[in-house]
Amino acid sequence: MKDSISDVLSPCNLCPRNCCADRTAGGIGYCGQTVEIRAARAGLHFWEEPCLSGKNGSGTVFFSGCNLRCVFCQNRDIALGNQGMTISITRLSEIFLELQAKGAHNINLVTPTHYVPQIRLALLDAKKQGLTLPIVYNTGGYEKTSSLELLDGLIDIYLPDLKYRSAAPAARFSKAPDYFEYASRAILEMYRQVGDPVFDESTGLMKKGMIVRHLLLPGQAGEAKRVLRWLHDTFGDHVYVSIMNQYTPMPQLANEPSLEDIDRKVTEDEYARVLDFADRIGIRLGFCQEGETAKESFIPPFTGEGL
Repeated sequence: MKDSISDVLSPCNLCPRNCCADRTAGGIGYCGQTVEIRAARAGLHFWEEPCLSGKNGSGTVFFSGCNLRCVFCQNRDIALGNQGMTISITRLSEIFLELQAKGAHNINLVTPTHYVPQIRLALLDAKKQGLTLPIVYNTGGYEKTSSLELLDGLIDIYLPDLKYRSAAPAARFSKAPDYFEYASRAILEMYRQVGDPVFDESTGLMKKGMIVRHLLLPGQAGEAKRVLRWLHDTFGDHVYVSIMNQYTPMPQLANEPSLEDIDRKVTEDEYARVLDFADRIGIRLGFCQEGETAKESFIPPFTGEGL
């Protein structure tokens, strides 16, 4: 198994984009990043699923860059790599320990795909120095199983999106018509690594397992149902499913006539129909969202806090 940074990033075929950039020599990958780690924020985050955020918050590191760059991305500035600070592997390891000292319930790695080998080294170092928190891998789902294998034994909780079941919306919104092909295999690999959910009986916090998220897009209830059907047929009650209505139409959509159909919030009826479908097919382990979640105020400020 290739496990050194140069093996994986020179040329870079870490993710399904296979861009082949020599990131170790300053080349910029599809993700928008070189070999240097860039992050936009590290701090306690309270807006994950309750079993992750708990009372103290999830110790979240938001990485800069992304291998998907969805047209509707709510973290667009950092996804494009326009915000963030460069940090070393040693500093990343220190951040993990600092978040633990602040009382975080877990270490939450957000959009980590393009930094897998660096994160691996930072986690190994931090664990030697006393990091004991569960590690959460929070991803858009567009992953290679070979890259996930580098993390086998280091990740306790996988938190992937499953955005699409069909090629057409995956191509239109994320320029990734092969999204489901890769994401489905990746989610199977994630389950192989962490298995069934395990919770702390006294706190209700998740210690191990997987939560698969699906963000409902405007006008895409049918696609959501196809995603949920595959998840339930594949995993039954062995993983949690988080059905999200927090889609927030972002400013970048306003000047794109071809995207005007998603330049709105999800309606209550759309969301209710998807939740009803999930109930009818037998999904029992899951999360839904209540209240006004489609707000930009739920997007944290990316000011370099904690870096």
